[in-house]
Formats: sequence, C-alpha cells, structure tokens
Amino acid sequence: MKPKPNLSIVDISLTSGGAEKVISLLLKELVNDYNVTLFLFYNVIHFDIPKEVNTIIFNQKEPDQPFYIKFFHSISFLFKYNRHLKKEKINYAVSFLAFPNLINGIAAILNPKIKMFVSERGFPSDNTTSKLSLYISKIFYPLLYNRCYKLFSNSVYINRDLEDNFNIKIPMEVIYNPIELPKNQVDSLKYRNRKDSLQIINVGSLNARKNQSMIIESLFNLKDDSKLTILGQGHYMQKLEQLAKEKKMGHRVHLNGKVKNVNDYLAKSDCFVLSSNTEGFPNALLEAMASGLPSISTNCLSGPLELLNDNEYAEIPNGGFFKGKYGILVNNNDMMGLTKAIDHFKCNPSVMEQYSKLSIERAKEYKLKSIYSKFNAFITN
Repeated sequence: MKPKPNLSIVDISLTSGGAEKVISLLLKELVNDYNVTLFLFYNVIHFDIPKEVNTIIFNQKEPDQPFYIKFFHSISFLFKYNRHLKKEKINYAVSFLAFPNLINGIAAILNPKIKMFVSERGFPSDNTTSKLSLYISKIFYPLLYNRCYKLFSNSVYINRDLEDNFNIKIPMEVIYNPIELPKNQVDSLKYRNRKDSLQIINVGSLNARKNQSMIIESLFNLKDDSKLTILGQGHYMQKLEQLAKEKKMGHRVHLNGKVKNVNDYLAKSDCFVLSSNTEGFPNALLEAMASGLPSISTNCLSGPLELLNDNEYAEIPNGGFFKGKYGILVNNNDMMGLTKAIDHFKCNPSVMEQYSKLSIERAKEYKLKSIYSKFNAFITN
C-alpha cells in the first residue's frame, strides 16, 4: 500500500471563528488520505480535533498579549514552524488567515520542495484595521503570498480583489466552506400556523463589522412583539445592550453570548438575519440555511449574493429589498430595507415556508464530502 503523504495545517488557534470551523471539518476527512499535523500558534481550542491528528502547539498561552510580546512570539513561531515542517517531513503545508499565510510565505522561501498553500478567508481590501495596516498588506501580500504554490479562498470576490488590488499572481481557486447538515432542522410546515411576531436570530462576533445594531434599529421600527436573539461575544456587547435599553427593547433583544449549541437556538427561531458590512464567506448564514431557516442578509462583500442568489446581480432599491433565489437581500446598513424585509416575512407565511425548503436544498450543495473532494483535488492536482 502506498504510504500517505504528510500534510499540515497552520493557524493562530482553533477558536470559534469561521476559518477554524472549516479547519475542524476538513480534518475529519483529511485523516483518511493524509498523515495530518495541525500547527497552532496559541493554545485556544474550541472545536474537536480527530485523535489521528498530530497537534503541535507553539505557545501554551492565549493570543491576547501586548503587542511587543506578540512581535517576539511571531519570530519564535516562524523558527518553530520551519523546524517542525522539516521534522515532520511535510509534503503539503496549508495556512489559514493572513498572519499564518505570511508565515507560510516565508517558510516557502526556506523550503522550496514543500508545496505551500495559502487560504484567504476575508475580503482583503476591507479586512484591515487601519490605512497603515492596508498599506503593509499591499506590500507583504504580493511579496510572500506569491512565494507559495497556490491560493484558495471562499469567494470569487476575494480572489478578484487579491488579483486586482494586491497583485497576487499564483493560481487561485474558490472552495466554499463545508457544512455538516444538522439532525435538528426547522419543519417548514410550521410557518403555516405561525403567529404574527417573529423569533429572529443572528450569530456572529459583536463588533462594528457585524453591525447587529442595524437589526435592533429595524426591529424597533416594526413596533410589534418580534424578538431578537444574538449569539456571540465581542467588545460591542455593551453598546448593543445600551441601544436596546434606549429603544426600550430590553425584553425583546437577548444577547446570549457565545454558546456551543448554536443549532438548538436556530431550530427554535423563525428567521435568520445577517447584518454584516463585510464578510469573507458567512458561515453563520450557511448554517442557518442548513437548519431550514428563511434568511435575510445584507448584500455585503462577500458571500451573501453567492449563497442567496447564485451570484447573479441583484438590483436592490434604497429602503427596499430583493427576493433572491434562496433568501432576501438588503443594502448595507439600510434599516428601512431590513424593516420591510422582516415585515414581508411576517405578513407572508407562505414565503417563509418556501424559503425554508429552499434553504435546506441550497445548503446540501455545501456538504462536507462534496467540498472536501474539491479541496483534495486542489491540493493534489
């Protein structure tokens, strides 16, 4: 029997983010075809790791460290990573997210025989914290990404941005995020007997980019008894709590923090709303659709248009909404458009029932087995 090749994945940690969720799912399939090593810079693990995976953690602390300490950690990570690549005799080395990608780019220079792959998970031009950060990215992305073998992202718009604005020249492909269909799905027939108010849910980090305040404002405009549950944590928690208090909606807005049983909350909800100003590929939206929830999303870059309308152009009027093939789209930060979209669901149970069924069918296209076969072909071809 031909021995399995050695493949590694490197990331900052295995916290509860979208990229980390993708890694955790791919690991389940990768162990069947490869000897897999998982490199983590910090010891934060939210997802289960298959026992067959050789996990190497470079630092036992959490990543929330002062800048100067992080800087020295970065140098240490590079040397440790390079040493372990040789020790484990890695054939294929895959990195996720910007900083590990840059580390992989440097390692590619030092290890020309290893096929290095980088994965961009966010929209690059809108995925930096400042103008200085964007300037630095435009220098180091082409300098180091182009040292690698190939790149994959989870959106056609990410690849286009990398090519047009970051001068990335290596081959690039789109491999969408995989999903495992949940056992507990919404029964689409429930919408036929639905009451007037809605149980709305949003899942994501609490920050300006996710813009959950848009949902609270829109819910206030409805002036009914619809309720909102937000799952996730972040530095905007207090701001969202204050906004709900100012609108006298404390009894209608529930901030439940980070939970592990997200699907249980989805299954008890009526619809999902994604309010982000920017995304890479919204795992939360895909998971909501897999649960059978009819969904409303901002038409942000990138992902929602691909998920909800097959990436076909959507003309969305200001203050209005667009009924896509698999869900409803509104413009970024358009409170009135979102209010009307939610009200449209509330007043049309048959539309919710239809989108519930379509959501499940759409999610099946992203099943783990199917996405993994594309990923495996990307690595080996």
